[in-house]
Amino acid sequence: MATSSSATSSPGSYGEGSIRVLKGLEPVKQRPGMYTRTDNPLHIVQEVIDNAADEALAGHGKRIAVVLHVDGSVSVEDDGRGIPFGLHPEEGVPVVEIVFTRLHAGGKFDKGAGGAYSFSGGLHGVGVSVTNALSTRLQVGVCRDGQVAQLAFSGGDVIEPLTVRKAERGERRQGTTVRVWPDATYFEAAELPRGELLHLLRSKAVLMPGVTVTLTVEKGGDKPAEVLTWLYKGGLRDYLAQGLAADPLIPLFDGEAYASGADSETFAEGEGAAWCVAFTEEGPLLRESYVNLIPTVAGGTHESGLKDGLFQAIKTFIELHSLLPKGVKLMPEDVFSRASFVLSAKVLDPQFQGQTKERLNSRDALRLVSAFVKPPLELWLNQHVELGKKLAELVIKAAQTRQRAGQKVEKRKGSGVAVLPGKLTDCESRDIAFNEVFLVEGDSAGGSAKMGRDKETQAVLPLRGKVLNAWEVERDLLFRNTEIHDISVAIGVDPHGPADSPDLSGLRYGKVCILSDADVDGSHIQVLLLTLFFRHFPKLIERGHVHIAKPPLFRVDAPARGKKPAAKLYALDQGELDAILDKLRKEGAREGSWSISRFKGLGEMSAEQLWETTLNPDTRRLLPVNWGALSFDETVGSFTKLMGKGEAAARRELMELHGDAVEIDV
Repeated sequence: MATSSSATSSPGSYGEGSIRVLKGLEPVKQRPGMYTRTDNPLHIVQEVIDNAADEALAGHGKRIAVVLHVDGSVSVEDDGRGIPFGLHPEEGVPVVEIVFTRLHAGGKFDKGAGGAYSFSGGLHGVGVSVTNALSTRLQVGVCRDGQVAQLAFSGGDVIEPLTVRKAERGERRQGTTVRVWPDATYFEAAELPRGELLHLLRSKAVLMPGVTVTLTVEKGGDKPAEVLTWLYKGGLRDYLAQGLAADPLIPLFDGEAYASGADSETFAEGEGAAWCVAFTEEGPLLRESYVNLIPTVAGGTHESGLKDGLFQAIKTFIELHSLLPKGVKLMPEDVFSRASFVLSAKVLDPQFQGQTKERLNSRDALRLVSAFVKPPLELWLNQHVELGKKLAELVIKAAQTRQRAGQKVEKRKGSGVAVLPGKLTDCESRDIAFNEVFLVEGDSAGGSAKMGRDKETQAVLPLRGKVLNAWEVERDLLFRNTEIHDISVAIGVDPHGPADSPDLSGLRYGKVCILSDADVDGSHIQVLLLTLFFRHFPKLIERGHVHIAKPPLFRVDAPARGKKPAAKLYALDQGELDAILDKLRKEGAREGSWSISRFKGLGEMSAEQLWETTLNPDTRRLLPVNWGALSFDETVGSFTKLMGKGEAAARRELMELHGDAVEIDV
């Protein structure tokens, strides 16, 4: 709703009335892509399924039933406790209404002792409220405490207020039923992708042994409905064994471990993982990971923990038995390259990348999974030495193949390579599959990066000042600028256009990473470098070589609490900072006993801090740069508006149109 204290404004004017404050679920309707996937409605339905699964995960349900109705709606029923429908003590509104109409509200934020959901995937608090906002109709039925409550919404607004009656004889005693009619105007396709839905439901059953999951597909008319049922008792081992395309080299390695009171100094009680791993010599790989039953299709730090645990255990075994040939150096990918796995992690307060929860970012998850996976694998390998040697042979062969490929790339470079810039601190490896160069803002930050990096695979090129705006610079004149000249020589690729077929055989790094401060100047440098790469090195972006490193904005010095020692914790943004503080409160830290520092720049960070937060491949945030949803021509138009010399008016119009969408952190 727009409000203004001024008189009516002329078209195109910018005044008080130009500022809009989006309330309730309006932000979701205005920009649904910020909250969910918009290619199809599966994700908003998944939010409802996840809520039912959370009840089972908390030990309060044994059945989840999903129905695809003929009219295009989807219903999800569980036998959990049922959403409370009494009045909220502070808001004075029925709790079930708040859950479906308020962003950042729900039982999963109750993290005190005995909270309703200690472990849950739905921790952003915008799940079913987004489902409600993007649906033409949503009905909720709740059974609990001998009563039945019902209400209905449309586009996020209540259209049938809450009614409560006594449960009749024969009605179920507890549980929740939600029926959703997704609004097709928000999605590219109205149909749910059947394969993805089946995989989602099957995986819920696999990860919750003893819970029955059903899918009913109504056919309409006199045709009988199709009913699929999943109930797994063998867990991850049976699931992975059924999905493998080739026989495993050694028996499946599986296990399950969770922190108890004895581990509370390091991890919260109940945190841990269940896993099953298979090593095969050929065939496609099967890799699936979950956090609190949420599928993480883009992986994350829990997968990095599995990789680290496997690598450390197998490396120790190889060194113990002196199996490594001279000149061969093992890397984690050598162990992981032929590994299929199913991993289910249990993490308190998981931090995901984006609301769609496709990648876990919680740094503690790496140590958590690695600590539980490594010891049992080490024990198994030393109890089965001959099988361990077969696995070692597979890993060593992968390392030798990788090193030979790196040597071939080096030979193709020949002797005519330009002299590398003197300020480039290069890496030792010549394998571009693992090598990466960080273009770092400033000499001071460059110094920290040089000391904190992995010398084997990470190079650092400090940039002095802001790079030239290269949008309207002719290609032949680029090398007048020293910084651009040094970047081109360091990466081993000459400037080129989008239609060219550039010679990328001289490429020296698989990843070119832009690393700048988390402030306005740092964002400006990012834009200037992205402009350079898009205009004059487009093939590097097209083939996925350009990335942006995301350093943290906050550091929290946490006090000792209980058996846990004092620690330094890092947050990428305000949302992560709030989650860290919530976790500290749950662990018993006194309010205000922690201190919060905001990083003014990379130069303030020590080498150890920079490694832990920004350089370590297992815990950093590295965003790949790609074309996105816009076409190449549309992207050119956007860059011209942003970077063109005669485009001041277009830039002003852009800010007037979209300025209210920008979040400013002060």
